[in-house]
Amino acid sequence: MQVMNAEWTTTEETAARKAFDIAYKREIGALIDSVRHRASSVNEIDDMWRLHDFLSIKRHEVDGRYDYQLSMLVFVFAGLVKDGWLSIDELEGLSTDKISKIAALASM
Repeated sequence: MQVMNAEWTTTEETAARKAFDIAYKREIGALIDSVRHRASSVNEIDDMWRLHDFLSIKRHEVDGRYDYQLSMLVFVFAGLVKDGWLSIDELEGLSTDKISKIAALASM
């Protein structure tokens, strides 16, 4: 796909970093809330191991999702939009071509 070799202007890089950070903070905030809720329900050792397993899975998901490489950002943003962690409006500053590609990929 041509997007991977797309050039990023300084303005786009700044907008991309801002959007990336917004989504990351939003998802991490939701995860922390979820962990607090789950931790308050730990009554037995099996509950604790389930919490551990949940955290291991979430760490893998978050580490995989938030990979800030310009060559992959269109795909990262499409996933974040599709999963509800970012809106198309929060990508203001990117070229209309990149935003169109992100929106198209997010709708798949």
